[in-house]
Amino acid sequence: QVQLVESGGGSVKAGDSLRLSCAASGRTFSEQLMGWFRQAPGKEREFVAAITWTGGIKDYADSVKGRFTISRDNAKNTVYLQMNSLKPEDTAVYYCVCALAPYSRARDSRMYDYWGQGTQVTVSS
Repeated sequence: QVQLVESGGGSVKAGDSLRLSCAASGRTFSEQLMGWFRQAPGKEREFVAAITWTGGIKDYADSVKGRFTISRDNAKNTVYLQMNSLKPEDTAVYYCVCALAPYSRARDSRMYDYWGQGTQVTVSS
């Protein structure tokens, strides 16, 4: 059992920045994979970024590469998503996720067993 609590969402203007936080509690494993998905109205869930708990190896969707940075603080059991140069296309509900899965399958939403409640990010032009 892993519980994920997200924070940091909000409404900003294009070009602004936000940092999302996700605090994990409960049972965790060394092979744990954590990341972020997002879902815009009328669209399917979309992979954003992922990071391995051990080693900190990262993966990003092409749409956010160079603008977003995922990181983790193992001591605090917290994962972050620093979002810079935000665009209106980034508007979505962002979900923190946790999986007991290989890094190679990080982009597959079906691999994630635990999901946060979601936090709204709205970017206006």
